Amino acid sequence: MDKSKIKNVLFVVSAAVLFVCVLVLSGAGAGDDKEPKIGDIGDGNRSQPVHVINLLTEAEEGEESSVIAPDDEPLMPFSPRQTCGECHDYEAISQGWHFNAADPCVEAGLPGEPWILVDLLTATQLPLSYRPWPGAFSPKEIGMTKTQFVRQFGRHLPGGGVAEAPDEDAEPSEIMRELVTGKLEINCMACHDGDPSYNQSDYDLQIKKDNLRWAATATCGFASVKGSAKDMPNTWDPFLGETPDDPKKIPPSVSYNINRFSAKNEVFLDIRKKTLSERCYFCHSSADMSHGADHWKADEDIHLKAGLTCVDCHRNGLNHAINRGYEGEPSGQNDVSISTLTCRGCHLGEEGSDHPTAGRLGAPMPIHKGIPTVHFEKLTCTACHSGPWPMEKVHHAKTSRAHALGTIGVNKSAEALPHISYPVFTEEKQPDGKIAPHKLLWPAFWGRLKDGKVTPVLPDVVKKTAGKVLPGIKENIQRLRAGNWPEYTTENIADVLKKLATSNKGDGAPVYISGGKLHRLDDAGSLIEEDHPTARPYVWSFAHDVRPASQSLGIDGAAGCDHCHNTKAPFFFGKVTVDSPVAAEHGRVEEMVDMQAGVDGNYIWAFNMSFIFRPWMKATVLMASMILAGFLLLFGLKGLGKLAKFTAGDN
Repeated sequence: MDKSKIKNVLFVVSAAVLFVCVLVLSGAGAGDDKEPKIGDIGDGNRSQPVHVINLLTEAEEGEESSVIAPDDEPLMPFSPRQTCGECHDYEAISQGWHFNAADPCVEAGLPGEPWILVDLLTATQLPLSYRPWPGAFSPKEIGMTKTQFVRQFGRHLPGGGVAEAPDEDAEPSEIMRELVTGKLEINCMACHDGDPSYNQSDYDLQIKKDNLRWAATATCGFASVKGSAKDMPNTWDPFLGETPDDPKKIPPSVSYNINRFSAKNEVFLDIRKKTLSERCYFCHSSADMSHGADHWKADEDIHLKAGLTCVDCHRNGLNHAINRGYEGEPSGQNDVSISTLTCRGCHLGEEGSDHPTAGRLGAPMPIHKGIPTVHFEKLTCTACHSGPWPMEKVHHAKTSRAHALGTIGVNKSAEALPHISYPVFTEEKQPDGKIAPHKLLWPAFWGRLKDGKVTPVLPDVVKKTAGKVLPGIKENIQRLRAGNWPEYTTENIADVLKKLATSNKGDGAPVYISGGKLHRLDDAGSLIEEDHPTARPYVWSFAHDVRPASQSLGIDGAAGCDHCHNTKAPFFFGKVTVDSPVAAEHGRVEEMVDMQAGVDGNYIWAFNMSFIFRPWMKATVLMASMILAGFLLLFGLKGLGKLAKFTAGDN
């Protein structure tokens, strides 16, 4: 066969292979286009869908889930993945903002409230986040596995995400335990259950017992769970309903209210597609401890009092990419229906829109009469309208996620760690960098310094290595009972650092971060402190609770300038307490202006000082203007007289 024929054959074969590949790839692509689930296809009807459905069990690998009947043996908890996933795309939902923190492909967005690891004995309050927010540490970075993270913070996790993803850092024993405990699937009921008997606080109790697969079921009013997976050995199989040999150890089991099941084993679930604000509050409450935790002393957000709900502004579609409501949010770009759900967009509208957008949901359109436009270029709306009125000293806050509010047995002391200060007026961590009210946390933790970077050390490691030289419990019993810092001396810190220096020397020099300073031992073994970026406070902006316009900064016209522009104005000169367990650092404060980048405190003081003399200047200018006007009038009249005479002479 000559070369030309060989080339022709090769060409035909290559074309055939290419054609087959195209067909295969086309088929694969077509298969990826999943049919939408029935519950994800809306018809435009705004009424509340009725959910009378079967409850489905968790499916073991390679098997299908089964319908739960109240006479099953053993009775299993229902699986949100299987039950809700019958009609809704569970995988699409799992990409939502509440579940995607560990996904590196998701934009981190504006820094938000971190998870805060607290340990009293080691005087630790450490901000954590799987999102790369400045000042927060990744749990993986400090050696915390996803399993440990869930045990620590699962009380206020909605399930899914890190609570359901494979844990590549887990020990073999932790992986074995998953067969016993199960995982925290997305708890759809946490947001969408409208039944008054729904009890989210029981979620925390189940997690403490390692009853992860039972946690969502236990919160529902038609079921109860008893027993503890924590007491079960790794060989215990929950699908077999085995009873342990030790009668004191009760395996987890579920009981259902048989009256809630129909003849078809269907159960009515009071599912609300528009989440109740009370459901949001469980994880997103904030208590101003200057009033204590007494709700009757504090006012609710003006929007909620006006009849709006959280999800009127914080909306999402099936993908649960919930709108966080700040200007420049990635999900709101080039979409007027989302961008106008910010403060500015809702009240003032979106420039360049092809239809009126101001006054959305009946929002009043503010005039801001007499306020120079520079304020709107430098400040967020929340700077004047949100949070408590700024005082000489910042307020102290407790939040649901930081202080386990809403759970059973929570420490209700006002001094309980972590210590969160607010409102602190500083720039937001986004391109326009407007000044906004923030909550602030001074980090405190033991770590290792290597190549200029500080890596935290888990409290359990510190206690194992240096437990004997940590400040005694007896001496600090009252403070520890209140959940407050133990009293540390500089000698205590030096002793602990010396102990830590004896282990893992290759990981860097031991340090202690506290009170905005890095503490370490010098070559002579003496304790020194110095500035370090890691020691600076972690801050995150907030938008609620919104005060009515009549209680906003600057509301009294010209007199309102004094709210910010006097030499003692808290907006610039409020005192931010530097929080620290170290006795020598107690009483230290920083002024608000020191936390505002590019702002000179002396210039601001001088500028504000000028407002004292502005009324005099205005009066002087007014008098000078009147005198000048008088002269102009006098000479103008004389000029008119001469003009009249001149005109008369010509005639």
